[in-house]
Amino acid sequence: MWSHPSAIARYFGLSILLAGSCEALELPLPPPGQDVVGEIQVIKAKYEDTFASLGERYELGYLELVAANPGVDPWLPGEGKDIILPTRFILPSVEREGIVINLAEYRMYYFPAGKNVMHTYPLGIGREGWQSPIAVTSIVGKTPNPAWYPPASIRAEHAEAGDPLPTVVPAGPDNPLGPFKFNLGLSGYLIHGSNKKFGIGMRVSHGCFRMLNNNVLELAQIANVGTKVRIIDEPYKFGLDDGKLYLEVHAPLEETETPTLSVLDKNANIVSSLLKFEQSVPNLRLDWEIVREVVAAEEGIPILIAEPKDTVATNGNVDPLSTADQATEQPLPNGGI
Repeated sequence: MWSHPSAIARYFGLSILLAGSCEALELPLPPPGQDVVGEIQVIKAKYEDTFASLGERYELGYLELVAANPGVDPWLPGEGKDIILPTRFILPSVEREGIVINLAEYRMYYFPAGKNVMHTYPLGIGREGWQSPIAVTSIVGKTPNPAWYPPASIRAEHAEAGDPLPTVVPAGPDNPLGPFKFNLGLSGYLIHGSNKKFGIGMRVSHGCFRMLNNNVLELAQIANVGTKVRIIDEPYKFGLDDGKLYLEVHAPLEETETPTLSVLDKNANIVSSLLKFEQSVPNLRLDWEIVREVVAAEEGIPILIAEPKDTVATNGNVDPLSTADQATEQPLPNGGI
C-alpha cells in the first residue's frame, strides 16, 4: 500500500508488537476522549498455516486478515512469511455500552457495565440477499446447546439446491447454531456459534451473527438478557489516541455502496468528518496524502493521519517528506480525496 515513507515509519514505528501466544481480545477501555485500543502484531507463518487457521487461533476474521495482508496467499502464506494481525481497533463512534456490531468490519464489541474493559470478537454476517439488519435491539433469550428449527425460507432454499433440511436439527456436532445461541429482539435473528470453522469474518449467514464457539461460550458467561445490541455499518472510523488522529477504513458492503457515485461523492463523509476534527481539535495537522492512501487500501488498520502541529514541527524523527514543500499543509483541494 505505502508509497509515502512517513506512513511506513509512523505505522511500523508506533503500532507493531511481535505476537506471542494467543490471548482473548479483552482490552482496557481507553480514557475519555481516546478511541484506539490494542496493538498491531506480527507473526511468522508456519508451513501449515492458513488465514482460516490463524483467524481461529488469534480470534480474527478471514477477510480482515486478507485486507491487512495484501498480496499474501491466504491458503498458502509460506513458511516464515510475516503476517500482520490486525489487533488494533478504533472503537465505533457510538455509545460504549452493551454489544455493538459493526457490519463493515465483521466484528462485535462488548462493553460490560461497570467495568473498565471491553471484549471484541470476529463475526460472520448475512450474505448478499440475506443482509444482516441495521438496528438497535437487545438480548431477549439465552440457550445452551440449542436445537435449530430452520424457517420455511431456508428450507425452501435448501430444497431448491437439492439439500432438503429436516424441520428440526437437534443439538450436537451437526447443528449450525453451535453450542450456544442468543435470541435478539429482532424476530428471526440470533447471535450463535457454528458447526463450521470456516466463515467467521465473512458474509456467510442468513442474516444471523456467527461466532467462533469459544467466543460465543465466553460471551454467554458475561452478557445477560436485556443487554443492549446496536448494529451499525461504519466502514470509516476515526479516533484520537494521545492527541493524534487515526483513520481505519474497511471495504463497504456491496449493497451499501452505489457504483455510479464519484470518488468524491463516496468519500464525502470522510472529508466532512476530517474537517470536523480540524475544527474540534484545531492544532492537528492533517496529511491528506496518507488519507488518500488509507482510503484506497481499505486494509482495516488504524493509521496515523494527523499529529499536533507543534509535534510535527519539533520531532526530529519525522520523515523529511512530512516537512518538505510537497507535504506542507494544504487547503482541502477540489475532490478532497
